[in-house]
Formats: sequence, structure tokens, C-alpha cells
Amino acid sequence: MSRIAYVNGRYVRHAEAAVHIEDRGYQFADGVYEVCEVRYGYIIDLTRHLDRLERSLRELQIRMPMTRKALTHIIKETVRRNRVYNGMYYLQITRGVAKRDHFFPADTVSPSVVVTAKSINRDAGEARAEKGIAVITVPENRWERVDIKSVGLLPNVLAKQEAKLRGATEAVFVDGDGMIKEGAATNFWIVTKDGTLLTRPAEHGILRGVTRTTVMDVAAKLGLVVEERGFSIEEAKQAREAFITAATTLVMPVIMLNDSPIGNGHPGMIAPQLREAFFDVAEKTPC
Repeated sequence: MSRIAYVNGRYVRHAEAAVHIEDRGYQFADGVYEVCEVRYGYIIDLTRHLDRLERSLRELQIRMPMTRKALTHIIKETVRRNRVYNGMYYLQITRGVAKRDHFFPADTVSPSVVVTAKSINRDAGEARAEKGIAVITVPENRWERVDIKSVGLLPNVLAKQEAKLRGATEAVFVDGDGMIKEGAATNFWIVTKDGTLLTRPAEHGILRGVTRTTVMDVAAKLGLVVEERGFSIEEAKQAREAFITAATTLVMPVIMLNDSPIGNGHPGMIAPQLREAFFDVAEKTPC
């Protein structure tokens, strides 16, 4: 079966999907996106993803291209047409197509909307979680508004490539004070010696991850303490456990940071517990 994409009002073959060369997402990275997991035919945490999408649009002064109900229908239909039972959808909204100019185009220009969906092998992710992953740190070089889920991801791409070249799975940005911020595509957590879960506050300097927020709900259900504060690379190396969170990775144990083992160099107890309990807590919307 050919993959299907939604592009500006039409469902088209993925191989033929296209936007205009003067779309501002292509010209200026003037747009936002969301990635959301589909698990067993349910969209995970859809409400929180759409809430964050609307916030990102407001911050960039891009209008919502349609009602939330209409957008939800398009998302579900794209997932259905691609027969995705376990996988993900990708949603991107840009300011639209206009003559290349740094100024915003006229209000009559409609935002561009693209939705794709694909199946993912869940077994591969579970196998990776059982073993744990390696992570490296890189200096922060992104713009300050990383709280907006913008399509401008070149620093993230370069960081991920650096991780790959160094045999790691993820790269974590570190600020000028040597404090850990977040991963190139994830939020970063550690577990202290006393079992407290630490993650950097999301008021400034990191993206407020949807999975991050749901993990806080999971932790509360499990009776675990979560503290939002900064922590250094050295504190992370001395942690009992570390893990990353994202819609595409869920709760993924980190066993190595810059070639230094975390804990005993194997996944600990808390990250697998959070991963196991995640879908009992997360919102599940039928496709």
C-alpha cells in the first residue's frame, strides 16, 4: 500500500506530496510541528499535543488554520489511510506561501498544513529500552525560544549527527554554566541517590515535553517524587539512573553519558517502571 499524506486540503500519495517552493516553512523555517505516538490504534496524549501546537502558533503569531475538531479529523483520517496501528503521525503548520520577504505576508495568506503517518516497529524500541542508550553532551547553540516547537532544527540535527559519529543515540545540550538542558529531540532526567526524579524546569530554556508532563503524572501515581531544578553534567554522572523522554522514545534508560557509565552501566529500576505504567496514565484517543 502506498503511503498517504495530507497536504493543504488533499490526501495524496506520499511520493507525490509537495508544497510550494515559497512556502515560508521552506524559506524561513517559519512554522511549527508536533509528533505524536499511535499505540494499538490509539493516539497518545492528543489533547496535550494540540494544546502545545496552539501555543506554539500563538507565540509565532500564526493563526490556527482550522478548528481543532477539523484538524483532529484530518489526523485520524491520515492515520487510518496509512493503516497505522503502532507508529506515529507528524503534523506541520507554516505561515503559508507568499513572496519571499522577511515581513509577515498579508492576512489573506492561508497557513500550510501537512500531516503524515507511518508505522514503527515497536519491538526495536523495546529492545533498545532493555539495553539502554548512550548520550553525549554538546554546548548550547540554539535560539532562546526553544519553548516553541519550531521547525527550525538545524542545531538539533547537527547535535544528533555528532552523537551518531561518537557512537551515541542522543545529544544533550549544556548551558554556559555547565548545567544540562535537554536532548536534541528529548527531555533529560536523572534519578538521585535518594530516588528523587530530577528534570530541568520548563519555564525557560527547554521545551515542555508532552511525554515529560505525562511522566510526571505517572510518577505521582507510582508515589515517586519529582523535582524540577537544574543539575550539572557531574551530578548526572553520579546519578543512580538517567533517562530521556519523548513521544518517539517514551521513557528510555540512559546508561552512558560522555563515555561514563550511569549507575552500574545498566538500566535501573525506576525508568522501566515509568515506561511500563505510561499507557495506563496517558490519554488514549481512538483513531
